Amino acid sequence: NWYLLLKIMNLKFIPGKTYIPVSGKVFDEEEINNAIKVAKDGWWTEGEFSKLFERDFKSYLGVKYVSLVNSGSSANLLALYSLNSSVFGDRQLKPGDEFITTSVAFPTTVNPGMMLGMKPVFIDAELDTLNINPNKIEKAITKKTKLIIVAHTLGRPFDLEKVMYLKKKYNLWLIEDCCDALGSKYNGQMVGTFGDIATYSFYPAHQITMGEGGAVVTNNPFIYKANRQFRDWGRDCWCDTGKDNTCGKRFGWKLGDFPTGYDHKYIYSQIGFNLKLTDFQAAIGVAQLKKLPGFIVKRKENYQELYKFFEKYKKYFILMKEDKSIDVSYFGFPVIVRPTAPFTRNELTEYLEKNNIGTRNIFSGNLLRHPAYLNLERKRVVGDIKNADIIMNNAFWLGVWPGIDSNKRSFMIKVVENFLRNYCNI
Repeated sequence: NWYLLLKIMNLKFIPGKTYIPVSGKVFDEEEINNAIKVAKDGWWTEGEFSKLFERDFKSYLGVKYVSLVNSGSSANLLALYSLNSSVFGDRQLKPGDEFITTSVAFPTTVNPGMMLGMKPVFIDAELDTLNINPNKIEKAITKKTKLIIVAHTLGRPFDLEKVMYLKKKYNLWLIEDCCDALGSKYNGQMVGTFGDIATYSFYPAHQITMGEGGAVVTNNPFIYKANRQFRDWGRDCWCDTGKDNTCGKRFGWKLGDFPTGYDHKYIYSQIGFNLKLTDFQAAIGVAQLKKLPGFIVKRKENYQELYKFFEKYKKYFILMKEDKSIDVSYFGFPVIVRPTAPFTRNELTEYLEKNNIGTRNIFSGNLLRHPAYLNLERKRVVGDIKNADIIMNNAFWLGVWPGIDSNKRSFMIKVVENFLRNYCNI
């Protein structure tokens, strides 16, 4: 059939001719058959497979609550707005509050807070982790600070020990953006289980995919209820899609200025959205999640082989530091070209792309240099952001996804070696 034919075609790798993307999806007939079952059943919105995925995802992470959404960006939006619920009293996020993040960030990690009217406080990143510099966070905290929201960059956990200490000391919310980090661990514990909320993306570039899709996870029942309300139009009802009268008194409520008995399914207690996904997406995710352990093994293998090669040329490159406290489910292999190198990042990446090897910059480089963020009136920058500028100008990453086999990996290494031979006379 057609998808097996595509798989066979992809096995025919021609060095220099076949493009090696930085990311991609790996699947087989199980994903296809699950999606076909959804189509035949005729229940295309959130349904049977959504519940299966939530169950399996809770078990994998060891969390109590999962809410599926249509993307990782929506997951961040939902996580942020859920903390805007009045149920949290003095800790409710409100316009004018501050949140701490880093300038080396993906836009939709930062945007939801600004959309709510909060002020972002930007901190520089570390060159050898690409994560927020934890030693600068405490200086950024004021009486207005309510939240820390940062990502585990390219799958590498940020310093959760220091961040959790500050979270508890100053009674802050912590949202872990785990969109690139599904399966990573810090001191043996899954990332995404430390903060109040964690977010995940199932875009094709990530550890598993639903095509589009995402998830918000928490162990807090009040946050979970807010997640569901803001995700499902802001309604007060907590019935699952297609279910009625979970509370047992659907026509017995008295809320707002409605008369007693107004249908609870259509009473809205939050200013919400519709961020749900389809059961087609969840069906694919159910099959993908089974493959995740194998995917992670392959990503680690590719990362380590690339590291062994680049380690020989540390005078030209800054690599990520080794850290025994973390177990990384690698999203990509990051490299920073040293400013003293006899070549630039762009010269190397253009050479790689000409040889049909995909590359990407790190997130948005320095977010504050982008047109949309240049003239932000409501922002604060703590200290310098010189590392973010170095990352913007000198950093990139190569793919380690499971579709990169030993032949493709060897070719990637050979091309970089040829480049260094030409520029550095190695």
